[in-house]
Amino acid sequence: LQDDGRLLTGIRRERELLADLRTRADEVIDTTHRSVHDLAREIRRLVGTDSEIKLELTVMSFGFKYGLPLDADHVADVRFIPNPYWVSELRHLSGKDEPVRDFVMKVDGAQQFVQRYAELITGMVAGYEHELKPYVTVAIGCTGGKHRSVAISEELARQLRNNGLNVRTIHRDLGRE
Repeated sequence: LQDDGRLLTGIRRERELLADLRTRADEVIDTTHRSVHDLAREIRRLVGTDSEIKLELTVMSFGFKYGLPLDADHVADVRFIPNPYWVSELRHLSGKDEPVRDFVMKVDGAQQFVQRYAELITGMVAGYEHELKPYVTVAIGCTGGKHRSVAISEELARQLRNNGLNVRTIHRDLGRE
């Protein structure tokens, strides 16, 4: 819309193109003196109630050897837990399988980590909702994203759901090996 490369030209052309739509609109929001958060609040006021717009939390397992997830808001490293990969009867399984889950969760500190991390994330939810952040991604990483991170992610998601949160799990690198 900026034929001459000037921003003001683009804005003027956009207003011309949208003029007919503006005359038919039920609501027009002047954004001149609004922050992004004020605009989001106004849109939410117009289209739904706060109870209809609930934070969506994603718990994602991943393998550090494949790189950090770029969309993660929080990243935790669970490589402090012994790797089931080095236990021959567990190597072919994943953190979704009971023997691996049991192995991981019985390690000293694993249950405490999940419990405390769930408390930490749960405690932040009100702040995220106040800031109108609709999506939060918590990434849990181990070496390959098959055993430890998967088991911990599943348990963390379970505890967060028990805390009343809307949670989904994604295992980014499971099956990649």
